[in-house]
Amino acid sequence: MTGTLKKNRTQLITLAALAFLLVTAAQGLETKDWVITVLRGLSVGMVTFLVASGLSLIFGLMDVLNLAHGEMFMLGAYVGWTVFVRPDTFVDILAPLLLLFVGFILTPLWRALLARVRFSGRAAQLWPWMAAIIAFIILGLTLVSFPITKWDPEVYAESPITFSLALDQGNLALPEPKPFEAAPIIAILGTLAGSSLLASAFAGFGQRKQTGRMSQHIPRGPVITAVILLILALAAFWGNDALTEWLINIGTTGRFFLAMGVATVAGFVIGGVMETTMIRPLYDRPMYQLMITLGISFIIIEVVRAIWGRPEFTMPKAALFSGRGDACPAESIGDLIANQCSTVILFDGRIRTYNEIFIILVGLIVLIAVGLLLRRTRIGMIIRAGVQDSEMVEALGINVRQVFTFVFALGVALASLGGVLAAPSIGLSSVMGGQFLLLALIALAIGGLTSFPGAAAGAILVGLIQQFIIKYGQIGINIPFLDEPFKPSPPLVPASVVLLMVIILLVLPNGLFGRSE
Repeated sequence: MTGTLKKNRTQLITLAALAFLLVTAAQGLETKDWVITVLRGLSVGMVTFLVASGLSLIFGLMDVLNLAHGEMFMLGAYVGWTVFVRPDTFVDILAPLLLLFVGFILTPLWRALLARVRFSGRAAQLWPWMAAIIAFIILGLTLVSFPITKWDPEVYAESPITFSLALDQGNLALPEPKPFEAAPIIAILGTLAGSSLLASAFAGFGQRKQTGRMSQHIPRGPVITAVILLILALAAFWGNDALTEWLINIGTTGRFFLAMGVATVAGFVIGGVMETTMIRPLYDRPMYQLMITLGISFIIIEVVRAIWGRPEFTMPKAALFSGRGDACPAESIGDLIANQCSTVILFDGRIRTYNEIFIILVGLIVLIAVGLLLRRTRIGMIIRAGVQDSEMVEALGINVRQVFTFVFALGVALASLGGVLAAPSIGLSSVMGGQFLLLALIALAIGGLTSFPGAAAGAILVGLIQQFIIKYGQIGINIPFLDEPFKPSPPLVPASVVLLMVIILLVLPNGLFGRSE
């Protein structure tokens, strides 16, 4: 015990000093003020944690710094908005997306078939390129034939801003669905053929680099998954109107939770595709990894601006968190649940239900769930071992590539979940990703780059410091020898967390919970 205390003496002193500073800062506020400030800090901290935790997992296992992570956070917010505000567009896109996934899910099948029919010489070099070109042509002709109802960011009356305002005011009217101009069966079969051919081309590119004998075993798992996806795609296609009506009828609360799930799944899928197609070929070139993720971030920003427009807009809160009336603000948990109040009274202060309760609750659930995943499951054991020594894990016969893909996809999924959670609180904009990426990087530096608990601790500290500086900017700090209270200006809010990072790194170069290399 004594040896442990001596070993971690600097860390314990630093944590004690931080706790003392936070308690001292709270002493200068009334009870209701410091309760509200702490809850707001935890809320910002939990959103930052969702971004930082994914970065920590990816960097800790793979030594990859994903500079597009903030844009994945932003993309999660916009995907969630689409499901929440425009369920008709989401349903229209669902069928072609699932049909695209069918071909790529069957990639192991195409690899096994190609192993039985190996090309040689010039044919092996040319056929993947020819297959890819033909696949893009087929997909370009078939995907555009699917009728998709959408908005027009260039026309204010048809822009996302207008649809958000209409939903918030309770008078949302969705446009009439577009008719199918081509034969549906041609679009369905063409999309399946194009995605399968494109996946075969990618398998062919991989076959050219394969030096050993390729497995000819046809796995059943991907085939079963592809069949399930195909059934879901056909159900979404033929039941388009019924599914859209059901999404509208379940109300805003049900749609918001669905939006959270869809944004998280979308992030997981995008992260998996990114790792397998763009990150994996560059594991021995870290500088190229930085460049390609930076390039992806700019591409995502421009795609978002092209689809949803450049102006900022808000995402309305679900009915569960927006109740108003004589019964609100709620004075007890029972009243809060019964009336779905947007605010609740706590220590004579008014707390926002969504911002200061729900976001913190979701963050805690994710923290516990991922912690259990890392500590109590086999994949978690592999991840923790890989963080310590990835070469040893690979020597044990474990497929490290699959683990890398899972971790990268999980990290992006957490960022996407953070985006859809933050959207009703801070709104949507094409710069929100960069702002939270910076906060997440600072939180990681404070807590430790490869430490998952450190990501949580650093994010919470960042949120608390910010909110206390904002609060004292309103009421001022009584400093000796000054006639008036000192009020920190807004630029000191980001500067304060940078200053905290610098101080901690001077004392603990690896962060609060980081490990020395």
